[in-house]
Amino acid sequence: MKRIGKAVMSTVAGVVLAGLAACVTETAAAPEARAQAVTPSEAPVSEADSEPVLPGPGDRMPSGRDIGVRSAVVAPNAAAATAHPLATQTALDVMKRGGSAVDAAIAANAMLGLVEPTGNGIGGDLFAIVWDPETQKLYGYNGSGRSAMGATLEDMQAKADEFMDGEEIPPYGAAPVTVPGTVEAWYALHERFGKRLMNENLEPAIRYAREGAPIPEVISYYWSFGPKRYEPAYESGMLEEYENAKATYFSPAPREGSLFKNPDLADTLERIAYHGAAEFYSGETAHIMSDYFERIGGALRYEDFNQHDGEWVEPLCVTYRDEVKLCELGPNTQGVAALQMLQMLERFDLREMGFGSADSLVAQIEAKRLAFADRAKGYADPAYSGIDPEVFIREGYNAERSQLIDLSKAMDPPEAGFGAADAALNDGDTTYLTVVDKDGMMVSLIQSNYRGMGSGLVADGLGFMFQDRGQLFSLDPEHPNVFEPGKRPFHTIIPAFAFRKDMPGCQVRAVAAEEACPYEPWMSFGLMGGGMQPQGHVQIILNLVDFDMGLQEAGDAARWEHTGGCEPTDDLSGDACESDMGVVHLESGIPPETRAELERRGFTVECCSANGGGYQAIAKDFETGAWIAATEMRKDGNADGY
Repeated sequence: MKRIGKAVMSTVAGVVLAGLAACVTETAAAPEARAQAVTPSEAPVSEADSEPVLPGPGDRMPSGRDIGVRSAVVAPNAAAATAHPLATQTALDVMKRGGSAVDAAIAANAMLGLVEPTGNGIGGDLFAIVWDPETQKLYGYNGSGRSAMGATLEDMQAKADEFMDGEEIPPYGAAPVTVPGTVEAWYALHERFGKRLMNENLEPAIRYAREGAPIPEVISYYWSFGPKRYEPAYESGMLEEYENAKATYFSPAPREGSLFKNPDLADTLERIAYHGAAEFYSGETAHIMSDYFERIGGALRYEDFNQHDGEWVEPLCVTYRDEVKLCELGPNTQGVAALQMLQMLERFDLREMGFGSADSLVAQIEAKRLAFADRAKGYADPAYSGIDPEVFIREGYNAERSQLIDLSKAMDPPEAGFGAADAALNDGDTTYLTVVDKDGMMVSLIQSNYRGMGSGLVADGLGFMFQDRGQLFSLDPEHPNVFEPGKRPFHTIIPAFAFRKDMPGCQVRAVAAEEACPYEPWMSFGLMGGGMQPQGHVQIILNLVDFDMGLQEAGDAARWEHTGGCEPTDDLSGDACESDMGVVHLESGIPPETRAELERRGFTVECCSANGGGYQAIAKDFETGAWIAATEMRKDGNADGY
């Protein structure tokens, strides 16, 4: 029996399904169905929490996956999982034509920049992890861009004073724009692992940009928020120019079922496809971007684009339960937080506590708070901070930190714990996709414009929006993440990859040879959504390892998210670091009794508005050799394979 907890076993499956209906927008029902729907005042009342119980979806067959709301995909050769069905189809088409998983990931990412500009595009940054079966090695790539060389901390503070009460860099306009790193990352990944020509990989996105690409329900919902953000920012002067973005994306904003065309983006992608990354960073496109920022008073110039480069990096990994090894990318992004949380949770018997129980959630939430205390004060561009990322996962450190966790009550706002042990310390909307090919290459790729669709700025005739990632710099001169010219800001986007011991086949072989079972490449996965990402990565691993869920079920299960507390954008001695306990957001599938118990133990709890994030995953079935693929039921995407 799946270990989802004695107290909550009978509650979770029904509540998680009923909760889905409570979060569905009115547009999902036919007009006549809405007219006959039970109103909250007429709905029966649950004895558990005295809240209305709204109508829910139908019931699944009793397959043994009590929490899942759909089945995982099983594919013998190759698979893809993305945030839009067209992107998934594009990835599979590329591999059927002889492309590698990297070719397919690039093609899918380009398509997502067209159909999901609410989260990504070539105006943003990219991080990736690639398992290469030929070299039997895991590769990481940091494709994040840097701040303008001509900007200063004083310039950023002046913008903060003018528009943000002096507290932070504005979210819109030229101030938060950093050099986009996606195109360079595409070509770096392709040079090492690609098989097809880049113009072949980009052709589907180019064609759909000219002919019209389908926009589904959730993406159109997010898209509708654009004018509500950008028009006030333009009227206030924060956003220097808005006509280009308005013409490209909001004339009008597409609704569900629209076929969206972006001929400017098609032209830009076509130049990139035939002239390479140099076109974007030193060719016609670079000159257009430079001229645009000069025209609107921004700091980025041709030299900033021309000097950009990404870098190959070594993923950082930790083991969990002597069964799984999780790998993430280190700062300037936040992947290490997931590793820290897992190390802290080793000492807790989460399986016995049960999924959705108060004890289990307290352990996870407090581990998050401790890891994020380090994140707030030490995660930054290592080229400037001098902080070795290994310090956050060194032997014994997080085990010691976990001793601060008391399951009976919420701790006071925690301090960072790493400072005394390392001399160097003393002196984020997004899309995620994963692809595997017939040879076993696995790609975990995440790409983002950061907040909303990005900065609100679209250069003349280019058809894409620039990211606003630079808002994640701190303005505190003493902070490792302080704004500096030519520096990469703190990032929230993180791809993940996991190894697992090949059970049970390895046990037989290993026992006979008196050897330990090795960790085998197992799962490429991610869960987008700002600060939710490391919290989500950990919840997926726990669902699979401690709570025996299937791959799709692990993503469908109700999630929690803790927000607030100290952030990498805060002053080192700011009020949030001293007193902010934050808020625990629960999805409606977490039982009411758990909510009540968390409140009794001192947590501030809100239901049911969690940032569930966006999950995609592909894992190897070691017994059959097949690929199992899963997708996020909260959004528009799908998983598929062949």
